[in-house]
Amino acid sequence: MPREHTPTVSETEVALVADQASLGLLRFDEALRVRTANLAAHHALERRPGSLLGRTLMETFVDHKLEDLVRAAADGESGVRESDSRDRTSIIVRARPASDGGAWVTIENVTELQRLRRIRSEFIDNLSHELRTPLANIRLLTEMLLDDLENEEVSVRMRERVATIDIETGHLVQMINELLDLSRIEQTSTQVRNDKVLLAPLVASSMRRLHTFAERQGVVLVELVPDDLPPIRGDEERLDQLLMNLLHNAVKFSPGGGTVTVTSDEHPDGVVISVADHGVGIPTKDQARVFERFYKVDRARERGLGGTGLGLAIARHIAEAHGGRIWLESVEGQGSTFSFSLPFA
Repeated sequence: MPREHTPTVSETEVALVADQASLGLLRFDEALRVRTANLAAHHALERRPGSLLGRTLMETFVDHKLEDLVRAAADGESGVRESDSRDRTSIIVRARPASDGGAWVTIENVTELQRLRRIRSEFIDNLSHELRTPLANIRLLTEMLLDDLENEEVSVRMRERVATIDIETGHLVQMINELLDLSRIEQTSTQVRNDKVLLAPLVASSMRRLHTFAERQGVVLVELVPDDLPPIRGDEERLDQLLMNLLHNAVKFSPGGGTVTVTSDEHPDGVVISVADHGVGIPTKDQARVFERFYKVDRARERGLGGTGLGLAIARHIAEAHGGRIWLESVEGQGSTFSFSLPFA
């Protein structure tokens, strides 16, 4: 029988392959000095080619947070961190343990990606602000026109057309406001508040404000959140926005006579809040995309239900900004449960 061949790849070959992908690669030995450094790593760290070999952690990064990241990797704990250099170069550094001691480190230059994100955010901000004033004027004029028509002999069709203009303008205003909101939330410079927040009163307040809408839809709201939940640290206004988005969707997609239930599940390090409905549910093919901006499930389009497709994207960003996450469980035709986790204070 032929001998089994175990392929081996030298560190130099790995570094060359990483160069082809424009990915910086560093190999630190057990003493945490650079043993291998490819050309892309020198460029990302703005160093002269070949000058990184033999350098210590601090000499390599001049950043104690990145030094801690690599030390943790050498001790067996992989990690990732984003860093900005003095000339606004943005890099993402990932570190993982090496099998024979030390650590492997990859460096990804994301300066251009950050610049494009900033341009996109500024474009959305500018466009949204430019659209707000004319839309507000149109909304005001249609409201005045509707009031004037109350005292005039006009056809039902005329009244319906003016009312449609008012409704559609309202949808546009909502979309502009949500675009601005999402843009601000996505900006890394935007920080959430760090207040002590009690979840039971927050849930109760959100449900009270949605009571009229739910009653109009023939949907019953049920709250099963205990008053003795430990507080979490966060931004109460943003968390209320997250909860309102989930509740509004649940009510909107519930049948008349249906129930929307809010529950909590306490864990040692945090809590999970869930919003469950017994509505149309979400097809499996759509579930992975519902938290994308502007994504709307085909069934929502078919039913003509309003919405911008931004509410769940906003909810995801708020949950992640608080150190949590958000997810969905749904069976088509039986209902959906949206849950988000939050760490305790």
